[in-house]
This record gives sequence, C-alpha cells and structure tokens, in this order.
Amino acid sequence: MQINDVKMDLSAVSATQYPKEGLPEIALAGRSNVGKSSLINTLIQRKSFARTSSTPGKTQTLNFYEVNQKLYLVDVPGYGYAKVSKKRRAEFGTMIEEYLTTRKVLKGIIILVDGRHAPSEDDVSMYQFVSYYKIPTLIVATKMDKVKKNQWNKTVAVVTKTLQINQRDQLQLFSSETKFGREKVWQWINEHL
Repeated sequence: MQINDVKMDLSAVSATQYPKEGLPEIALAGRSNVGKSSLINTLIQRKSFARTSSTPGKTQTLNFYEVNQKLYLVDVPGYGYAKVSKKRRAEFGTMIEEYLTTRKVLKGIIILVDGRHAPSEDDVSMYQFVSYYKIPTLIVATKMDKVKKNQWNKTVAVVTKTLQINQRDQLQLFSSETKFGREKVWQWINEHL
C-alpha cells in the first residue's frame, strides 16, 4: 500500500472522544512491549511516528492514526503490564472492552504476540474475547528477525495451538527490522475494510 498521508488524529479514553468521520478502523492490541508502535511505523513507512518506548505500559489511551484519509489504525493500550495498578488495569480493560464491543466502524483487530515465546494467558484471553464477539482477527507474531528461520514453522505451530486459532482468522509472521510480512498485513487490512 502506498502511504501518502498519515496523521495522529486523537487519543481517546471514552466513546464520546472517538473520531466522528465514520472511516473504517482496524485495532491493534497486544502485551506491552510486543511491538505495536513498531508495526504501525512499519505499516505507514515512518520511522518514529508512533512512539516506541523502552517503558512498557506507556500507551494509556486509544490512539487513532488516520492513514490516507481512508482508515484509522487504532493503537490499544498494552495489556499484561505489572507496574500499572490493578485499578488502572481495570480502567484499561473497561475502555478496551467498550471500544471493541460497541464501535460500529471497527472492521477487524490485529493481535500481536511475541514470536520468540508461546502466547501468554493475556494473549489467549484477548483472542478468546474477540473470537466471542466474532471480530475478524489477524494474529501477528512479531520480532521474527530474532527467531532462526528453521524455527519459524515451530513458531506457527506453537502460536496456532496455544491460541487455538479458528478457521476464519489468520496468522502472519512479522519483523519490523526486515519489514517481513508488511505487505501481507496490508493485504489483510484491505480485505477487511
């Protein structure tokens, strides 16, 4: 996909703050530090447009990135980060749940998992949640440049089995370092708009 125009449109914590234009939206979710900002930057071909942070749990709002005046990529707060208080985590949970279950223009979700490890309990819970609501899902296994090529099939097997990926959803291996998987992720997004 040719990226001509990108803007960080707004940050929201509740439905009253969501964009009003009605453009289709694709959400991105995953544990803190799994590489959501890096995926967004790779997709939109900008080095540090979405802020990557060495501090996990930095994203605490829904961040809406408008791409080509055609769609929004929505960065959802990372889950599973221990240093955030239980109360704050519950607030995040409520905010994310409200967004995922009520947003009419949401066309799909990309759940990022770390390709170096089996998906966590939080990853499994998130996938079960979106599956229950029948939200089209692409699982993206990140950081594949750090996994030996001869182990990629093992990554696919472990992620597929741990999440129990259903027939209608897909898994894509990805590296922000080598840009591997970028076109396939865009292909999935375009098919769901």
